[in-house]
Amino acid sequence: MFWLTTKRVFKSGLQNFIRNGFVSLSSVLVMTVTLFIITSIILLGGFFNYSLDQVKNKVDVNVYFVTTAKESDILSVKKSLEVMPEVSSVEYISSDQALINFKNKHQDDNLTLQALDELGGNPLGATLNIKAKDPSQYAGIAKYLDDASSGALSQGGLNIIDKVNYAQNKIVIDRLTSIIKSVNVLGVWFAIIFILVSIVVTFNTIRLTIFMARDEISVMRLVGASSTYVKGPFIVSGISCGIISAIIILIAFALITFTINHYYGSYFVGFDMFKYYTTHFLRMFGILFGSGIILGSLASYLAVQKYLRN
Repeated sequence: MFWLTTKRVFKSGLQNFIRNGFVSLSSVLVMTVTLFIITSIILLGGFFNYSLDQVKNKVDVNVYFVTTAKESDILSVKKSLEVMPEVSSVEYISSDQALINFKNKHQDDNLTLQALDELGGNPLGATLNIKAKDPSQYAGIAKYLDDASSGALSQGGLNIIDKVNYAQNKIVIDRLTSIIKSVNVLGVWFAIIFILVSIVVTFNTIRLTIFMARDEISVMRLVGASSTYVKGPFIVSGISCGIISAIIILIAFALITFTINHYYGSYFVGFDMFKYYTTHFLRMFGILFGSGIILGSLASYLAVQKYLRN
């Protein structure tokens, strides 16, 4: 009996969806716009995360050691930093390598190179380039480095660190952290707003469908049809709208991302939008179908529930 009732509900829902073509099309268009916005937010989020990762990879904290610091002491500091949970990587640059890098950077500046030769030695100390797992964690790393009481940072009671450039990079790091938080919050609010708009519009279009079928519903209630049997077809119609909208968006964005990547890929600074879409297709599929089904069924349920209460 249960399967027979379910079959009839689905059949009736699909018939209503086809019979009320114009109203169904309106619901599909509204949901398509909503799912388009949700998908756009996901793709833009992927692009922003990629861009922010590129910036994060260029942001670091450099620790400059005094020229008299022993390599063993520097490597000890490096080891102590690598075990910190906040640290992603630590790169060691010896004083000799620092001198080579300096010369390569100023190879066209003869005056600087001449002044360096006149010193008769290497004025540069070794350096550690530290990258944190998250920009907000640089403050804790800098605090650790500034702690003069740490035995790993001293040599014979003297601090072997000459300078930590966290203060100079703090503005960039704070701004980057703020951008990451703002992008995430903005994306969530955009999604919420358009989901609410979609529910309201779909709710009203389903209400119109119910109004058109009011005589049929009245007869069903008079003959003792259960509330589930009355609501079921309209919920199926709403789900059908959501599924069709999801399919449209999946196909549309496959074409859109391919076109954007082919003609305008250079504007996205190495971000392959089509590749991102295809590699995250299953995630997109789940989000779009899930959103479409939930939006359609929820709007339909609320509309039918309100009508039956009246």
